[in-house]
Amino acid sequence: MDGLEITGPQSVSSRRVRADAARNREKVLAAAARLFREKGVAAVSMDAVAAEAGVGKGTIFRAFGDKSGLAVALLDTQETLLQEGVLSGPPPLGPGAPARERLGAFFDAYLDYLFGHLDLVRMSETASPGARYRIGAYRFWHRHVTVLLEEGGPRADAAVLAHLLLAGVSGELAGVLDEEYGRERVRAAITALVEALV
Repeated sequence: MDGLEITGPQSVSSRRVRADAARNREKVLAAAARLFREKGVAAVSMDAVAAEAGVGKGTIFRAFGDKSGLAVALLDTQETLLQEGVLSGPPPLGPGAPARERLGAFFDAYLDYLFGHLDLVRMSETASPGARYRIGAYRFWHRHVTVLLEEGGPRADAAVLAHLLLAGVSGELAGVLDEEYGRERVRAAITALVEALV
């Protein structure tokens, strides 16, 4: 009996439920992405996403919690691509370049990601107090920036400096700066700040 898998009615049923949940999740994410792209994040209700996906609103709340949970889930693929670039992509974003170049390449790539999905990032980061800092991707970004600052030379407190640099690319601040000064000026200012620190 050791090593044998029991496949009774209950296990078949639970596999079917998991498969249904996975299908519903994909339908909800596709519907949300489409509606957010067409109407803007703020204009789309959970009811509209549920109707577009052909599922009950309860299905969305169980899977994602709220609209900010949907935003986090939609951003996950983009964040994963950026993380893969940092870990194993070509230099200077990936390993093999000096810390200064890697840091500049990271913030350049991060700004592409941020401005490409600004409404979703803002929603995911401001859903509740401190939401930005609980997102797993933020901890990854922070560790990466901290390590690069340490490699770039002795720092009084590279971990704190990393938080301060990342504050400059928060969704909320980036949205305000974009409206007031434009993206090119924001990019130039972030680049100057990074270069001054490394």
